[in-house]
Amino acid sequence: MREAWTSVEVLNDGGTAPVALICEHAAHAIPDELEELGLGPEARHSHAAWDIGARDVAVALSELMDAPLVAGTISRLVYDCNRPPEAPDAIPARSEVFDIPGNRDLQGRDRARRVAEVHDPFHAEAARVAAGRAALVTVHSFTPVYHGKPREVEIGYLCHRDARLADAALAAERGAGRYRAALNEPYAPSDGVTYTLKRHGEDHGRPALMIEVRNDLIATGPQARAMAEHLHPILRAALAEVGASAASHTDAGEVAE
Repeated sequence: MREAWTSVEVLNDGGTAPVALICEHAAHAIPDELEELGLGPEARHSHAAWDIGARDVAVALSELMDAPLVAGTISRLVYDCNRPPEAPDAIPARSEVFDIPGNRDLQGRDRARRVAEVHDPFHAEAARVAAGRAALVTVHSFTPVYHGKPREVEIGYLCHRDARLADAALAAERGAGRYRAALNEPYAPSDGVTYTLKRHGEDHGRPALMIEVRNDLIATGPQARAMAEHLHPILRAALAEVGASAASHTDAGEVAE
């Protein structure tokens, strides 16, 4: 019998903050039975496999805010928890410059198993932790150069349709005047990156924000900690602006999905 995969961890589950933190792409681990998806070390540790530095930022924010954190423990090349099961790139056959041999022509039971053992438990925990919280924040990172094109933005604040929290965070960021920041950059909802925001935020009337940080700014532990210390007052101001800084959300009795 094949061993079940563990796809999610919850840190600071009893945190008292009114916000739930989520880091979908926190790890680059690939279950042994998948034989590294046929990838070499460069691909397995690249930004294609995970969001470099994002977990360290999210863990530090969890501590600073006393907020619960839901984090992925399996590489997004196995299954991308920020994509619905029907999305073609939920289990990518290619990611930027890397072909993923272990995902090529994946069909039927094998694809369904990845959904059942990665996507489903991750989002069950995300729903449980988000229930009763006033807001949702997801933490990501992005590569400075994508398909050979440099990216000038340093921090992106993204939303699905409800831009209240993203707008408030961007205003606070620009007020701080430290980093080049933009709304819905370097990705936008049209890129299919707001699945978690919609599912656990907007679908429950909960303000939701995705933070994207350029990974060269958080590649080391000290850099990630410094970024979290920068983001903490930004988030505190943004949450206060949208009225989500103290009270629990009205759906506190909702049942986890």
